[in-house]
Amino acid sequence: MNSSFDLSKPIAIGSDHAGFDYKEQLISFLEGKGLTYKDFGTYSKDSVDYPDFAHPVAEAVESGDYAFGILLCGSANGVAITANKHQHIRAGICWGDEIAKLVRQHNDANVLCIPARFVREGDAEKMVSTFITTVFEGGRHANRVAKIACS
Repeated sequence: MNSSFDLSKPIAIGSDHAGFDYKEQLISFLEGKGLTYKDFGTYSKDSVDYPDFAHPVAEAVESGDYAFGILLCGSANGVAITANKHQHIRAGICWGDEIAKLVRQHNDANVLCIPARFVREGDAEKMVSTFITTVFEGGRHANRVAKIACS
């Protein structure tokens, strides 16, 4: 896989109850690709609060110890809003392969947020593959990305 991510580092993954089933599928997908990961929960379909899982994933990516993050919830809005509170996180909501490509190419996203209630089975794996293999274009986009952080 060609990637701008350092895939020698693990991938941080987490979800709330609505994203649990897809998270489990994505974990199997990552294992099948020989990629390492850390599951930050949730660990069942019991109702939980999405920030309890989005913050640890964002912190893990922000620390530099993880290649990138994957977050899932019903709409992906809650986890994206939460993750984007972290200064060095660029979390993008993706509901299809083309969006996953653009969020990497144009926004240098480092957390992929998937709306579990709005994607078909198999699409999450395609988005993760695209996210991993798409490289940030830089150029005119680099200046824009540099303006995102509030410092």
